[in-house]
Amino acid sequence: MVNNYLGKTIKELRLEEGISQRELGNRLNVCNQTVSFWEIGQREPDLDTLLKIAKYFQVSTDYLLGNED
Repeated sequence: MVNNYLGKTIKELRLEEGISQRELGNRLNVCNQTVSFWEIGQREPDLDTLLKIAKYFQVSTDYLLGNED
């Protein structure tokens, strides 16, 4: 991923929520290392997981992907 907007947004939302990578991973049914990989841009969540992230943080997928403010 050239521009890690998604990872930065996930991290920002997670920190605003005051939860750890492990806790977010538990809530999304992924391991904390997966969350870490998203945040540093080494991996991207699949579509189903992207939808779960948006639902958890109560934001749109467009927001997560940087298509809206």
